[in-house]
Amino acid sequence: MPTFAQKLIYMKKQVVLLCSLLTLITPRVNGQIDTNYNEIPVIEIHSNRIQTEKGKTTQNSIVITKEEIQKMPARSIQEVLSFAAGIDVRQRGTSGIQADVSIRGGSFEQTLFLINGIKLTDPQTGHHAMNIPVALEAIERIEIIKGPATRMFGQNAFAGAVNIITKTGTIKEVAVGQYAADFGAFGGQLFLALPVKKNVSQTLSGSFDNSRGYWHNSDYKTFTINHESTIRLKKFHELKTLLAYTSRDFGANGFYSASFPDQWEATKTGVAALAHTYKRSAFSIQTRAYYRFNQDEFRLKRYVPSFYTNNHESQVVGLESNATLKTRFGTTGFGLEARNEALNSSNLGVRSRSFYGVYLEQAFVLFDLLDTRIGLHASKYNQYDWKFFPGIEMAYQLNTKNRIYSTAGLSYRIPTYTELFYVDPSTASNSNLVPEIAQTVDIGWIYTSKKIRIEVNYFNRSTTNLIDYTRDTSSIVPNPNKWTPKNIGHVTFNGAEFAALWKVGAKLGFIRLDNVSLSYNYIDATVYSRNAEESKYALSALKQQLIGGVQLTIAEKFIVTSKIRYIERMNLNAYTLLDLKLTYQPDNVLQFFTELSNATNTSYIEAGYAQMPGRLLKVGCTIRLH
Repeated sequence: MPTFAQKLIYMKKQVVLLCSLLTLITPRVNGQIDTNYNEIPVIEIHSNRIQTEKGKTTQNSIVITKEEIQKMPARSIQEVLSFAAGIDVRQRGTSGIQADVSIRGGSFEQTLFLINGIKLTDPQTGHHAMNIPVALEAIERIEIIKGPATRMFGQNAFAGAVNIITKTGTIKEVAVGQYAADFGAFGGQLFLALPVKKNVSQTLSGSFDNSRGYWHNSDYKTFTINHESTIRLKKFHELKTLLAYTSRDFGANGFYSASFPDQWEATKTGVAALAHTYKRSAFSIQTRAYYRFNQDEFRLKRYVPSFYTNNHESQVVGLESNATLKTRFGTTGFGLEARNEALNSSNLGVRSRSFYGVYLEQAFVLFDLLDTRIGLHASKYNQYDWKFFPGIEMAYQLNTKNRIYSTAGLSYRIPTYTELFYVDPSTASNSNLVPEIAQTVDIGWIYTSKKIRIEVNYFNRSTTNLIDYTRDTSSIVPNPNKWTPKNIGHVTFNGAEFAALWKVGAKLGFIRLDNVSLSYNYIDATVYSRNAEESKYALSALKQQLIGGVQLTIAEKFIVTSKIRYIERMNLNAYTLLDLKLTYQPDNVLQFFTELSNATNTSYIEAGYAQMPGRLLKVGCTIRLH
């Protein structure tokens, strides 16, 4: 067996060859590494219908910038999110093959994902929510709302929402990267920002990842391509387009069952959108049409498709219009949307449902003291009556550094087609499910200075008709009882959240301590009506999470990032992970990196029965031209 040093040398040879060639054909750009490390930037949040600065927030939110992403020991959106405070990412395999993301103890079905505000709702199952056709290099930032976002986005934003904002392409940029890793893994990314002329800009990005797998039947292949354009037609008019596609082909050993180690799955997801924006002084309106499709093929025996195969194809077509108006009374946001969700499945049948929604929001300052947002979302599916979901947010600036806030809102989620109709030898369906409804209240305090940011938050979410897969317990192994989705009654989640970031900037010789971060989250669930049953998802959510991070700069050229995570979920074994990244950045063009994931070689499972890999080494390089 090759030694650690031999593997490192072998992978470096693969990557350095490409980087050397790219360096030869790339013009050198003289520049210094950005040393603006010692101040916390002010960021505008776009996840709200009415945009706001991070320092003026009225809710618990997280913003992950592109600069932070580049320094993380992460190669996928899923891995980036796993370092966010209070976000529970449960992966099956590596490199973003499949992952479920939950917020504040919610299920993965209760988290809404968006690209530039475009909803990525999948009517089949939330397991496909992370089939996001965006290369990591193309991301400008990731905005996370923790708490009910139904008032803004409607159903599925039950426990929170994640909005991925891509780069605009207004400035010329070229980025090319490649990496190699253990288990025969390798991949690359490309990003091009090519402004055609003053009023036309476009971006093209892509990525691929391949691996033979870290245990039996865990190989994978992924491919992503994304094109976006912006055309400024006239002084006040702007047209945006999006075309994106991703495919994933992977061995699914332990993903859904421990009895069949040769499970296999392949997904294909595409998104297309066309948006027109009119913006003039105090008024703006954006009208957008979008289309999303997802194809999913699952085999219980990879090489014997006739044994058991499911084929699903979902299509979502949506039209929405959102406007804002600024007056002396504050800022008013309003809009409407319509969406059709169709499914053609070998297991679930041919299904279709329509959705209509309207929202109204008002942001103003109450009594010249309280930043206030109050709003209402009304929605209707053709199977359900109109439902109304109000929400309110309030914040008070105690002084220049201290801010307190509180939110309250209703949220809901309708069952997926999988929950309603899916049947297999170990799973039953339940067509009588009713939507989940929750009431959430939270209160928080934020301290912000140039170098320090601290946030403390408490929340309470009371859920009625929570949907979960349950089954009766049994002494027989394996359990012969079927997993069945049920409305399990009344469940209350109470949680406390703490997050701190210190931009230190202290030097000791040629070593500079850039920043230190620490977060802790605790969640407790109380079930008021439940029989003696096992819970598959909802009540095995995050219980405790501790994340610490340290970033160092050595000799102004080397950046060391370390992340340690302690994760304990309800009814599951706790584990601790240590991830490291060393980046060598001689200038603003070339960057070499080495990542060591799970440095302590911890044995752990995040979801299903899929054993996660032990210690994993990656090396690579990226060239960026501006």
